[in-house]
Amino acid sequence: MEMIRRHVVITGRVQGVWFRGTTQEQALDNGVTGWVRNLRDGSVEAVFEGVESDVENVVQWCRKGPSLANVIEVRVIPGKYTGEFDTFSVR
Repeated sequence: MEMIRRHVVITGRVQGVWFRGTTQEQALDNGVTGWVRNLRDGSVEAVFEGVESDVENVVQWCRKGPSLANVIEVRVIPGKYTGEFDTFSVR
């Protein structure tokens, strides 16, 4: 199983709709570590690490988000797996 890292930035109506909290739930449910946070420009940024299929599941979920979200774009930047995270946190 290949371990991967993905840095994502999600734009649209993604703040004030419980995006970070549900992203954390999705990550933990899939065994993915990393973090998620709001950015000043109204977007959400996250870093996911874990087994490739699990990380891709969470990235795919980000393309829709929680029910109140309106995702316009998800930019995905591949990175090298570091193993630096013990869990998934909301920042």
